[in-house]
Amino acid sequence: MIAATGVSRWRDAMRIVMIAPPWYDVPPQGYGGIESMLAELVAGLSRRGHHITLIGAGRPGTAARFLATYDPPPSERIGEPMPEVLHAAKAYALAVDIDADLVHDHSLAGPLSAAARAVPTVVTCHGEIDGELGEYYRALGPAVSMVGISEAQRRFAPDLNWAGVVHNAVETASFPFREHKEDWVLWLGRLNEDKGAHVAIDVARAAGRRILLAGKLTEPLEHDYFEREVRPRLGPDAEYLGEADAARKRELLAAARCLLFPILWEEPFGMVMIEAMACGTPVVALNRGAVPEVVVDGVTGLVRNEVEELAEAVEAVGALDPHACRSHVADNFDVEVMTVRYERVYRQIITTPEEPAGGTRDLALPVT
Repeated sequence: MIAATGVSRWRDAMRIVMIAPPWYDVPPQGYGGIESMLAELVAGLSRRGHHITLIGAGRPGTAARFLATYDPPPSERIGEPMPEVLHAAKAYALAVDIDADLVHDHSLAGPLSAAARAVPTVVTCHGEIDGELGEYYRALGPAVSMVGISEAQRRFAPDLNWAGVVHNAVETASFPFREHKEDWVLWLGRLNEDKGAHVAIDVARAAGRRILLAGKLTEPLEHDYFEREVRPRLGPDAEYLGEADAARKRELLAAARCLLFPILWEEPFGMVMIEAMACGTPVVALNRGAVPEVVVDGVTGLVRNEVEELAEAVEAVGALDPHACRSHVADNFDVEVMTVRYERVYRQIITTPEEPAGGTRDLALPVT
């Protein structure tokens, strides 16, 4: 098991093993919301003097010491169980001899080994917590300390062993600010039906605006959805650009009149919203999931309850101040803010005695 000498436990610097999912590089070359957030967290913790060992797939791309489970990442097999399980087994073996204060696991299968460690395991839940994922974390019990990425997410499973809520973040300065926008709107994300790309096209068309769409289109279900709902809607006023890399994504986000975010599920966060606002681009979104925690209605975007209200919002959003969007991200969703909040989680978990089996510890950490 991971060594637990306590050498760094009571000093300012912590020794943290960070476990990434196996599917993409950290940071990702294209799509990869978890990997983007993880790269930013590693950078923030490293800047603050902590010693990070990152276990993941692919190439080293951060300031952390890097240990690889796959080279290259098995991206084409995303959704299959064996790469995830093999990654978890390799990650556990790689971490055995590391002197650490805690493990922060962002993978799916990795937390299964948490009970075998002498140090605490923190798990950030990046997915939909109701249903089977919630049952999985419930079965792990006090072996893991859970961190939610929004209050909306945590409300679906309040009985889990929550250690707090920490919103995801971006390096605000890495996103180009643009005050004067072009007249088209943008949809950016994964081509899954719940993300609402087809709804975005309908909304933009109803508003009389051209829409550009960019997103990941690799998995069979994504292709099925694209052919059924998206391709028939494309035309001179609705163009699919393919998947955007980091540079292209920033160009699109900075130039767009607004980001359309018509999600059809209770999304626990939505990184693209803060990426857009960091560029000074407001968000027009449906009021679901974490949207009201991320977007300030009437200030950094317009949040509506019904799809039928979105076309009018696309027109009204032009009156919002791009500077307010940028400031909102810098104040609430910057990497430095997220890093400090995770530090607080780590220190309280390290110094707080564990509850008896079956107990729930909630450190009630603030998110503002």
